[in-house]
Amino acid sequence: MPTIVKTDSGTWKAVIRKTGFPTTTKTFRLKRDAEDWARTTEDEMVRGMYVKRAPAEKLLFADAIDRYLAEVTPSKRPFTQAGEKHRAATLKKHFGKYSLAGITAELVAKYRDERLAGLDRLDADGNPKPRAANSVRLELALIGHLFTVAIKEWGLGLIYNPVLNIRRPSPGAGRNRRLSAKEEAMLFALIDQYSNPMLRWIARIAIETGMRSSEIGTLKLDQVDLKKRVVLLKQTKNTTQRTVPLSKKATELFTEAVANPTRPKKETNLVFFGEPGKDEKRRPYNFNKAWREIKAKAGMPDLHFHDLRHEAVSRFVEAGLSDQEVSAISGHKSMQMLKRYTHLRAEDLVAKLDGLAKGRSESAAEST
Repeated sequence: MPTIVKTDSGTWKAVIRKTGFPTTTKTFRLKRDAEDWARTTEDEMVRGMYVKRAPAEKLLFADAIDRYLAEVTPSKRPFTQAGEKHRAATLKKHFGKYSLAGITAELVAKYRDERLAGLDRLDADGNPKPRAANSVRLELALIGHLFTVAIKEWGLGLIYNPVLNIRRPSPGAGRNRRLSAKEEAMLFALIDQYSNPMLRWIARIAIETGMRSSEIGTLKLDQVDLKKRVVLLKQTKNTTQRTVPLSKKATELFTEAVANPTRPKKETNLVFFGEPGKDEKRRPYNFNKAWREIKAKAGMPDLHFHDLRHEAVSRFVEAGLSDQEVSAISGHKSMQMLKRYTHLRAEDLVAKLDGLAKGRSESAAEST
């Protein structure tokens, strides 16, 4: 039988001692609550359904996410680590004061809806600023994995993972941003005028090769083989190494970049390097600010740097490369994902259809 005792502070402590289970205690303000908890908990022990919830009830979400960032996040890729640290800061503001046991599916669903509607952040005029569906999906994924780790590895006695019981926002159809000839000419004219030539090399290499900005930025000299006209990518988004073939234009760009006269010979072996930090180490060249200023000046604020990769992959397809060949260059593991990044221009397809019709007509004429 459970033992219910009154403490010196006037509260009521329920103590359960049962063979095969650790001594379990919990304190309540009312005696009735202590008796109800003791009766329910002992019944769960008898039926083999007892879960020790105390650790999850005591651990705040803010402390749990800090532990996750310290123990789990470091095992992930640098790009993912940076994203999780940024998302964790946002999640702390909303769930930081809740215990893990107190975070329910209803609470997470409310967070999802408020983020999608933009109710948690307003512009200067007081209007909601909705978050992109994919951004919210990634935030929910982080909460979900935190609970999975807490249940399976930390042994916190959580009953369920609240994220598994709610709808996740649809990822959407993906971006369909292509560069027109006029936009491309204007954009690269401004890029070519920029004081640091590394931005010109990086942007043009992106549209020539389809490499991601993170892949280009972390390139080292020994990864570029100008004689074979290939680049070996060791750090990729999907963790799989791949070798990217270089067009003549891309080879010329890399030749210029490797021969950069401002390159410090001993300080770094990065192809695209930044200024020394406080620790005197050089890290990848950060061109984000310059890119934002240039695209705004070009009248293309909606253009993402990643759209240059999108443009490159689409051009590979338009040039007649097979899906397998394009995938080998771009690194997409599934054809479905590749299709999300590949958008053919309708006017180009019209020309191809005319070509097919002309070919059939000529064949028919020859047969007669």
